Amino acid sequence: MSQFSYIKEIAKYGLENDQEKLLAVLNELIEHSKKNKKINFALQLQSILKDTIRQHQTNGLTKVGSETYIQRAEDREVDELILEKLTSDYSFENLVCDSKVKEDLAYFIKEHQTADLLRKYNLPIANKVLLHGPSGCGKTLASYVLAGELQKMMVVVNLGAIVSAKLGETSKNLAKLFRRAATEECIILIDEFDSLGKVRDYSQDHGEMKRVVNTILQLFDYLPQNSIIIAATNQKEMIDEALLRRFDLSVKFELPTAKQIQELIALTLKNGEFTFDTKNKVAEIVKLSNGLSYYSIQKTLITAIKRSIFNQVEKVIPLTTKISTSTWKELILEEKKSLAK
Repeated sequence: MSQFSYIKEIAKYGLENDQEKLLAVLNELIEHSKKNKKINFALQLQSILKDTIRQHQTNGLTKVGSETYIQRAEDREVDELILEKLTSDYSFENLVCDSKVKEDLAYFIKEHQTADLLRKYNLPIANKVLLHGPSGCGKTLASYVLAGELQKMMVVVNLGAIVSAKLGETSKNLAKLFRRAATEECIILIDEFDSLGKVRDYSQDHGEMKRVVNTILQLFDYLPQNSIIIAATNQKEMIDEALLRRFDLSVKFELPTAKQIQELIALTLKNGEFTFDTKNKVAEIVKLSNGLSYYSIQKTLITAIKRSIFNQVEKVIPLTTKISTSTWKELILEEKKSLAK
């Protein structure tokens, strides 16, 4: 059956309010989409289906199709701890970084793609990743790449909602999130992980911090291998040593080299629509960009493209797709000045 036919049946059963047949067709469409390599669409449908079932259940057990679900107040509470649920189209082609970083991430992905083979030999599957390094150097992007390459739903944690002033509440919130990860076999991304996993004698509130770290240690130990935790931090040195040892993979991101800046420029301009007005000045700007993050360099380049277009419009001259290197150089200098303050 074609996707168009599935959609017609979904509309038909939806209008007839036949929930059982509607869910059956939806599940068929999800499997059909997976077989036809429309993985992100399938993941999004699965997420919508699960969320809708949770929202419409009443207390006790509810039979839907061939499955039985239980509505718990915890489901609603967990949703409040989630900033965003998403699928990713990113792949390694979108990531500019050190070759060692790519190699480590590629092996991590390989473990999950060949999980059956590893289980055959009773080998553990890595599922806890720590991404650390300066801000703007690709940690968040790398998590999107992992989600895209593994074709898994990613849950971005709302750190502000997790950390609570109430005694013991932060640990309870973390436990709820990890249970959701285990149920849905998804990726959980925790940014600014150092705020949760601080060295246990680093904070004045020693007792509460110790409880939180101990909770994370226990949750890590019992995390199913088909669920993944990605933790990102700019301050690895603040994370408790026992927690650091629990990560299967620790990946360090660095500021870009001149070669990597060139790769970032090529990636940003890959569609070939824009070129520089003076190509021989690009090397000078690359050298000037030393010490800036990938984020800062790409941000200034995109701003230079926009300003180059605006300047032409204001002067009422025929539009070209030339990027003003002098504008980009000024933006780089401004960025370095602002970061030095």
